[in-house]
Amino acid sequence: MSTFKRRPLVTIFAFGLLLSLLEIAVFAETETKSSLAEIVRHAATEGKLAYKLSTPEELKALLGTASKETKKNDGGMEILDISYPGISARFGRMREFSTPFTLLWINAGRKGIDIGQERQIVLRNEGDLDKFDPFWGFAGVSLEKLDLRNYAELLAEMPFDSSTKWPDSDKLPDGFNPARILDEGKNPGLGIRSLHKQGIDGRGIGIAILDQPLLKDHIEYKNQLVLYEEMHLLDKSPAIHGAPLASIAVGKNCGVAPKASLYYFAMRMTAMPDNKIYCNIIDKIIKMNKEAGASEKIVVVSISTGTFLQQKNYELWKETLIKAEQNGILVVTCSGQWLRYGTLKLISGTDPDNPSSYKRGKYSTPNDVLLVPASNKATASHHGPEIYTYDTEGGMSCAAPYMAGLAALAYQVKPDIDPKTIVDLWLKTAVQTDAGAVVNPVGFIDAVRKLNKEN
Repeated sequence: MSTFKRRPLVTIFAFGLLLSLLEIAVFAETETKSSLAEIVRHAATEGKLAYKLSTPEELKALLGTASKETKKNDGGMEILDISYPGISARFGRMREFSTPFTLLWINAGRKGIDIGQERQIVLRNEGDLDKFDPFWGFAGVSLEKLDLRNYAELLAEMPFDSSTKWPDSDKLPDGFNPARILDEGKNPGLGIRSLHKQGIDGRGIGIAILDQPLLKDHIEYKNQLVLYEEMHLLDKSPAIHGAPLASIAVGKNCGVAPKASLYYFAMRMTAMPDNKIYCNIIDKIIKMNKEAGASEKIVVVSISTGTFLQQKNYELWKETLIKAEQNGILVVTCSGQWLRYGTLKLISGTDPDNPSSYKRGKYSTPNDVLLVPASNKATASHHGPEIYTYDTEGGMSCAAPYMAGLAALAYQVKPDIDPKTIVDLWLKTAVQTDAGAVVNPVGFIDAVRKLNKEN
């Protein structure tokens, strides 16, 4: 009997002890989370945890071994997520470069901690230079505290923009003048400006660009923008693609056709699953051109992608291209099925109007039938209405609007020119250099003029 009576007391005591242990564990975990959160907040306040500067090793030096680490790819980036009790942090880097992971955000609980995402990144010492890659470069970054005299080779390959802050000239490599480089980089090159002086500047011609959301009020092209339509967008904020492409095509300083009118259709360009959206817009453009009272027609469409073959409704896309051509519209894309062309890079310090001043760019192959300037050029930036970016390695996305602008000049000279003839004349008038066949704007327009005389 006595044994039977004691069992409930033992059970109650054990249960109470378990509750106490659980309370201690919860308290300890809460204290740990609170302590880690305080460490992180203090470190962020002191600048020891900073956006795009701090590495995973720096976080681990503060908090110790992580509870969990996972890696994944997101587009061209490699992402590293690191977790601690109550703390989650994300680091990233571009996969094609060997730069270290750097901090993108960090949360304590569900609250984000201010690590300077909305402020200018200020490099603390020369060691921070290694954390930046040639894709993003030093755009929007302050280098004022650094002595860069021994970094001429690095600076030659890094993009920057007009908001980049530099040290005094005595802390820069000899001959490196960012303001001059940015200004001279606005020249479209290959004699384009000589055509502008002759009045061949795209006036009266409409160019449509189908791409990411645009910063509509940039001073480079805002006066040329006559139509802006958003196509099924969730995020309508200006994206990296739009401003450079618009400025290359119609920019008043950077543009190939600075007096052409810009019709812009904003859409989500990444992971586009279906060609139908492009087809629908081109059909709409054809209809717009037929409307009575149209002051000018859209005769050039520029789409800076080349993935049509991998997307749904490819046959419909091919039919749409034929329809566009039949209606006098040239559709310029980055697709090798349309034209196998590649990029050129201007050799620093050389004459941008001389075809021999260029070498083959990163996005080119020996099989390219035509090469187009795309690198070491200045364009409008999506970061602000008066900001310009100097890009050291532009891709095919930048080559397409260059060719679209050049086509607009041809339509100005000969409004009834056939789209196929434009492409044929690009190839026939190209200049052969050590780099390959370089597009020849002056020779091309001369050939278009000759057609006018023959007719």
